[in-house]
Amino acid sequence: MSDYFLGVDGGQSGTTALIGDERGRIVGWATGGPCNHVAAPEARAKFLRVIGACVSQAAERAAIGPHPHFKAACFGMSGGPDDKAGLLTELIDAERRVVTHDAKIAWAGATEGEPGIIVIAGTGSIAYGENAHGETARAGGWGYVFGDEGGGFDIARQAVRAAMREQEGWGPRTALTPALVEFAGASDPNEALHRFYTADWPRSRVAELAMTVDRLAEEGDPVAGDILRQSAQQLALLAAAVRRQLWSDVAVNADPIRIAGIGGVFQSQRLLDRFRTLVSLAGNVDPAPPRHSPATGALILAYRASGLRDIKVRDAS
Repeated sequence: MSDYFLGVDGGQSGTTALIGDERGRIVGWATGGPCNHVAAPEARAKFLRVIGACVSQAAERAAIGPHPHFKAACFGMSGGPDDKAGLLTELIDAERRVVTHDAKIAWAGATEGEPGIIVIAGTGSIAYGENAHGETARAGGWGYVFGDEGGGFDIARQAVRAAMREQEGWGPRTALTPALVEFAGASDPNEALHRFYTADWPRSRVAELAMTVDRLAEEGDPVAGDILRQSAQQLALLAAAVRRQLWSDVAVNADPIRIAGIGGVFQSQRLLDRFRTLVSLAGNVDPAPPRHSPATGALILAYRASGLRDIKVRDAS
C-alpha cells in the first residue's frame, strides 16, 4: 500500500486540502469554506465540519477510503495554530502532524521550501522568510487597526480618506470620489464611510475597493496612482525588514534571495512592478512569482515532517 500525505490551507476566505502519494503526486484535492475561527462552540463545530468535509472529499477523489490514514499531515491556519491543534488531533489520523500558521505554508509553496521571503498582501499584509539555517523572521501582520500597510483594506482606507478630503475641501480632486460613491451605493463619500462601519461591510468586502483604485490608477488618476505607489513601498519595506533579520551578511557571489508577492493586491500589475523594482534596489534579489500555492506548501511541509526533503510535488497525471 502507498503512504499518503496531507496538506491543508485553512484560511479566512476558504479551505483547501491536498493529498499526495509517496512519489509527490497529488492524487486528491477539495475546497471548502473558511475555518479560521474556533473561539465559540458553533465556530468549533464549523471548523471541524469544514476540515472534515474537505479531507473526506479529497480522500474520495484519491480513492483511499472515507477514513484515511496519513504518514504525515500539515495544516496552515489563518489566525494562528494554537487553538486548533487539539481539534485536528482528534479529527485527522496521521503519524506525524504539523499545525502552523498560514504564512509558513505560503512561504513553503512560493519557494518550494527553499530559502526566501514572501510578502502576503490580501485584505491585510505580512512578510515572512526563512534562510538556509532554518532561521525564521516576520514583519507586519499586526491587524487592520495598527498595521496591514499595503493590504487591500489599507488601500481602500486610503481611497476613502482621499474622497473625504476632497469633499471637505482639503484634498485634491480625484476620480476616486465618484467611484467610491458608486461602489458603496451611497449618495456621497460621508454616507459611504458610515456604511463601511456596518456589519454589511466586513473588511474583506471593503478591501474589494482596491481593484477600483488600481483601475483608476491605470486610467491616469494621480491620487489613485500615489496610493498604489505608497502601498508598494510599504510592502517592499516589510520584505526588507525580513531580509535584514535573516541575511545581514550576504556574500557578493551568494545565490539571489527569492522574494515572492502573494495575494490579491499583487494582481495589480502597476503595484507588482513597483514592488519588484523596490525590492531589487538592495541587490542580490530574485523577485519572482510564487512557484506553488499555500496548500501545496502545506503538502511540502508534510513530506518534510517525514524526512522526505527531496520530494517534488506535482499534479496528478
